[in-house]
Amino acid sequence: MLIVVPMKHLLCPSCTAVNRVDESRLDKAVCGKCARPLADGGVLHLDAKRLDALLARDELPLLVDFWAPWCGPCKMMAPAFEAAARQLAPGVRLGKVDTEADPALGARFRVQSIPTLVLFRNGVEVDRLSGARPAADIVNWTRGRLG
Repeated sequence: MLIVVPMKHLLCPSCTAVNRVDESRLDKAVCGKCARPLADGGVLHLDAKRLDALLARDELPLLVDFWAPWCGPCKMMAPAFEAAARQLAPGVRLGKVDTEADPALGARFRVQSIPTLVLFRNGVEVDRLSGARPAADIVNWTRGRLG
């Protein structure tokens, strides 16, 4: 009897190597190249190159917080976003894009207000949500959109 183990391709957040991982072991998975955790629940700080790589080659859903350091609601939501990352791991990645440091990236994704959360699956935008939210709302909204 042939047993098929569900596998996912995960991009290493540290070295960007692509790793093939058993879905049931996402929480323990480490990169085959650099031995760093692949889905540890940490928030990734994304620039255009890293965001594009995740959207193109990573099979985990990605929730991105478009924010700016001068934005009061963005600062207030930061701890909630980090708490949501721990709750959604290892099945969903969370990342932040500083629209002040990379305004072209905010423009590319048509971010008109901050904070804005954009949820991607298989490199395609699933939905977005604007405004600061508590961790429970972020988690429930994300899970609801991913089904």
